[in-house]
Amino acid sequence: MRPFQPRSGLLRHTEDMRSIAFVALYGVLAITGWLFTPKSVPLLVAWVTVTAVSSWIVAVITHNTVHAPIFYNRTLNRLFQVWLSLSYGFPVSEYLPGHNLSHHRFTQKGGDLMRTTKVRFGWNVLNAIAFVPAVAFSVTIANYRFASTFGKSRPQWVRQLRIETAAVWGVKLLLLAVDWRKALLFVFIPHVFAVWGITAVNFVQHDGCDEDHPYNHSRNFVGKWFNWLTFNNGFHGMHHVQPGLHWSRLAAEHAVQLHPFIHPALEQRSLAIYLWKTFVWSGARVKYTGEAYTPVDPPEEDFLKFVSVPETNAMLEA
Repeated sequence: MRPFQPRSGLLRHTEDMRSIAFVALYGVLAITGWLFTPKSVPLLVAWVTVTAVSSWIVAVITHNTVHAPIFYNRTLNRLFQVWLSLSYGFPVSEYLPGHNLSHHRFTQKGGDLMRTTKVRFGWNVLNAIAFVPAVAFSVTIANYRFASTFGKSRPQWVRQLRIETAAVWGVKLLLLAVDWRKALLFVFIPHVFAVWGITAVNFVQHDGCDEDHPYNHSRNFVGKWFNWLTFNNGFHGMHHVQPGLHWSRLAAEHAVQLHPFIHPALEQRSLAIYLWKTFVWSGARVKYTGEAYTPVDPPEEDFLKFVSVPETNAMLEA
């Protein structure tokens, strides 16, 4: 049986109809929460929690989209990025420097702005808490430096970044002016959770792994329901092997290219159980092999020195 193809032929992969549906879900939750704010405190907390998780899922979709745009038409991709920015809470275009050009090219090395060795506490839960603040500042600075270095050669990227920035912060300031309490509950809290979650997950995906090994460079979470909800984000190793591979293909390719060779400890069934064991039950920082792990942070490298204009062009033209 031939796979379903939408009549419009706009999507590169029909599976991204689910991506669009989840982005729309955040909007539904935020708007209905604003218009019909629950009077019950437990219900209100539950509503804000679900909205925050929904925004985090949009952050995952954002990550997928900057690697594999969902539309054939570039204008539609740019409009979708604005929608994603409003739902995730931050400009999508900012992903390019710190994630695509730094983290993927220099994973856990000195040029990786998001390397886990930036935090080195003995009690692992402190590493989990400190990781996001430790990388956020350097990523923010890198975004401005990238815009300054490559902005003139890629004016459309700068223009898109400005549009997304104006949309995100313009809407947030407007909502704050209308009702700061509702803005906090249904916009700011979900967006902070989204950016915190999409950044923090990098720690569990790479800490204690072997970045120089052809298979054991990333930790994977292979549970079926988790990956349905997060668009196969659990198959992180395969994503590093082929960053441009569409998320719908990650599980199948993981089974062929990584599963037969990867260390069993790097295929975790449950993220929740792993988090409990790693940060609560034991709390000790260990390598994927189970040995005690005391990381040494590599010397800082300026990843922008290794970035070429043609390289950024290829990513921006996708």
